Amino acid sequence: MSWLLDVIAKYGLDQKQGIRIQPLELAATPAAQLALQAGRVDLIVSDWLWVSRQRAEGGDLTFIPFSSAIGSLIVPSASPIRDVTGLAGQRLGIAGSAIDKSWLVLRLYARTNFELDLDAQVHKSFGAPPLLSEELAADRLDAVLTYWPFAAKLEARGMRPLLSIGDALAVLGIPEDLPLTGFVVSGRWATDNQVALDGFLETNRAANAILADSDAEWERIAPLTGAADTAELVKLRDAYRQGIPRHWGAAERESASRLYRLLAEIGGTTLVGSSPDLAPGTFLDWVRY
Repeated sequence: MSWLLDVIAKYGLDQKQGIRIQPLELAATPAAQLALQAGRVDLIVSDWLWVSRQRAEGGDLTFIPFSSAIGSLIVPSASPIRDVTGLAGQRLGIAGSAIDKSWLVLRLYARTNFELDLDAQVHKSFGAPPLLSEELAADRLDAVLTYWPFAAKLEARGMRPLLSIGDALAVLGIPEDLPLTGFVVSGRWATDNQVALDGFLETNRAANAILADSDAEWERIAPLTGAADTAELVKLRDAYRQGIPRHWGAAERESASRLYRLLAEIGGTTLVGSSPDLAPGTFLDWVRY
């Protein structure tokens, strides 16, 4: 998100829409979620699973798509592991927690395709993506399931992608480009500030258009990406571009509902609370493209 905000600031895209974006840096996603709920910020980036759970528990949050980029399963280039069945008995690093979306999707994929219970069959290590990357490089892990920026950097370092979560979703009957991450706002705030919110979304689209079309812009923001070299920057650029949502309408919402039910079944109440179905109002009604 910091890359997008930098592009917006450089070209004054928010001012062209008559709004002013004031970023507030917070330690991590839970801190951002608390800040939104406390009214300290108007908008954060999160996922619709969390939004649905909040709505099921009486909240009025709602979701607007931002990205379909999610993550990949990565192994060393010389690894004998050729498909997901090869993970059985191996040391797998997993970014995030036991209810991370990518991990749940991978478990569903393995169970559906190979009748393999990955949760029982691999030696799991949950952790922060940078640490997992170093553990893989040091041969203390056999594979990592990690977020897309870290997967891109590992690929640039010569590691081999075994399976993208997008490909796993496609096998499960869910569009691989379904947006999972997005902007989250209070439904009441969205209604009261529709002009400002629409201006923000147009600002976001304009910035993404620049990042989609301009390689020079990526060279300019390279220091912000943390890319160690050109190879890493190219991988990050291409992964980001692939994650820019192109479609959002009734079909995507229905796919999200189906994915929610799948994830609820495997993630249980720890993931979704007491609601087995996507809560009404999870997606902001008037956003279509």
